[in-house]
Amino acid sequence: MDKEKTIGILGGMGPAATADLFTKIVSLTKADRDNEHIRIYVDNNTRIPDRTQAILFGGEDPLPYMLESAKKLEEMGADCIVMPCNTAHYYYDQLAASVSVPFLNLIEAAAQALPKGSHPGLLATSATARTGIYTEMVKRYGFDLILPDDDYQLLYMAAITDVKAGRVPDKGSFELLLDHLRQKGADIFILGCTEIPLAFEWLDIQDPCIDATVELAKAAIHFCGKKVREIRIH
Repeated sequence: MDKEKTIGILGGMGPAATADLFTKIVSLTKADRDNEHIRIYVDNNTRIPDRTQAILFGGEDPLPYMLESAKKLEEMGADCIVMPCNTAHYYYDQLAASVSVPFLNLIEAAAQALPKGSHPGLLATSATARTGIYTEMVKRYGFDLILPDDDYQLLYMAAITDVKAGRVPDKGSFELLLDHLRQKGADIFILGCTEIPLAFEWLDIQDPCIDATVELAKAAIHFCGKKVREIRIH
């Protein structure tokens, strides 16, 4: 019998985003019974220091913690590793080089899903936006990324704080942010932080969007040789 491929989730950044990716992999895998699903190893490593604090303000370096998790998942038997944290992809090259199994790139998965001719606006942490990791990736695929101005970025960070604490963000403030990006030309939103799909769901926002977590889940499913179930998740 051929060995079925497995997935390792480098999680904890944050726990809700980790659970969201796990759920989306399960929901999107075309399977009729339990044993047709993919085996998944999860390291919900909540001790990983804050990535935004490290990148922008000189906080504790999260990379050693993430390297430990990546190697642990490989030792557990993961055939590929996925990481449901956009900001943490600032460290992607070091993480991918630390293991001998493929480390799938969430940001590339999102960029590959953009419709031709679209004008994407980015919803992401300040660290993700300022490092340019999304700007560079979407440009590679032929798109120019639209970023919010600093004042509106603060509204976004407030929404992220709410989601991480299990609170529903203020819809009025969130709509101000979306209107700002629409006025700058955005016709589709990249949900470039793994908490934001939860905010869109809780606030019932129906704008066209690319859920980076969904695209990463699909990439992991395809890697494992399974088919993706054609359902809408948002």
